[in-house]
Amino acid sequence: MTLQAIAYASEAAIDLSNDQLNRLVEKAAAHNRLAGVTGILLFDGSRFLQYIEGPDDGLSMVYSRIVNSREHCNVVELARGRVSERRMPYWSMRWILIVDTQFQEAAFSDWTSLGGRTAGSRPVPSGVERLAEIAAPYIA
Repeated sequence: MTLQAIAYASEAAIDLSNDQLNRLVEKAAAHNRLAGVTGILLFDGSRFLQYIEGPDDGLSMVYSRIVNSREHCNVVELARGRVSERRMPYWSMRWILIVDTQFQEAAFSDWTSLGGRTAGSRPVPSGVERLAEIAAPYIA
């Protein structure tokens, strides 16, 4: 099975409480499970950064729902491509509250390779590696 991944950033269209965000993520997780998609959603109180991965057909379905969602706007796709393995296999969807600096570091990381750094590349973490660092404390 070929795996694909998409990373994007967007702005919340409305003020979301933690309860509202929990409900939103629970609905997304249910759809993602059916589609075979896993991922992580970072939220700094006003902006989202999400990374999702899964089979091409499932990922297309999930991303279509995301792009058409009214909960956010100004969607900017950071990366899209084939991945050799899941980087976020732990959750059908999980959200993590982050601070502005973490959002900036992750959003403006190198997203040219969804698989991580390539041999001979700069010693700066890729976007996916930054997400993995943020998610690490939440992995049981």
